[in-house]
Amino acid sequence: MTAITPGTLAPDTLRAELHKAADVVTSLAAKLTDADVRGPSALPGWTRGHVLAHIAGISNAMARQLEYAARGETVELYDGGYDGRTKAIEMSAGHALEQHRADLDSALDRALRAFDALDADASGAGGWHAPISYRGGVVLDGGFALWRELVIHASDLNTGRGPETWSRQFCEHLFGFLAARVPEDQKLVLQPLGMPPKTIGTGGRSTVISGMVTDIAAWLAGREPSLGSLRAAAAADGVDLPELLPWPSGVPAK
Repeated sequence: MTAITPGTLAPDTLRAELHKAADVVTSLAAKLTDADVRGPSALPGWTRGHVLAHIAGISNAMARQLEYAARGETVELYDGGYDGRTKAIEMSAGHALEQHRADLDSALDRALRAFDALDADASGAGGWHAPISYRGGVVLDGGFALWRELVIHASDLNTGRGPETWSRQFCEHLFGFLAARVPEDQKLVLQPLGMPPKTIGTGGRSTVISGMVTDIAAWLAGREPSLGSLRAAAAADGVDLPELLPWPSGVPAK
């Protein structure tokens, strides 16, 4: 089985990025108060408590994917599927801050230990290319998925750390992964400031999307661009940003 997630990071580099992203989430959680946890996140209908519960849930879920993969087995991403995921988030969202921090620390530690145990050169059971059930992919796909979850949801916590903090390599990864959101009849020419253009989609209708790399990535990810630089043009005329397809995931994304 071959990894399906677009990306150019070597496994050891991805592992380092997971540690960095986990540190950011932990640092942000450490600054919250109980009142903050009950306050709104950047996601409609979700408090910060919902986001914290989701980060802990996906971290545990991805750790479980790796733990089963190490035994040559696969297991569904969430106990009870998507409904189980939703119920777990709703049950945990109202927890006190101390419980959120404990759950988050435990889940992140479990996930990072699972990735740290991987041999970068192993190709069989226990390696980066061992099959997992997530998107019918392999462990490497799970690593990229957790990276996306940690970085994007850190911004969703609505603490003042927005998409403008996303790294260039993370944004470039999103360009590849989120190409699946381009409608079949469209082609997007992404023109990040100071970077080479990148075309995603193969349709006949071409739209140029220009701006800061983080604004383009945020828009593709369904988040609010934080630098106000995003522009769309077709045949040299300004146009509205095109509608995108749903997030390409094995389960619906918040």
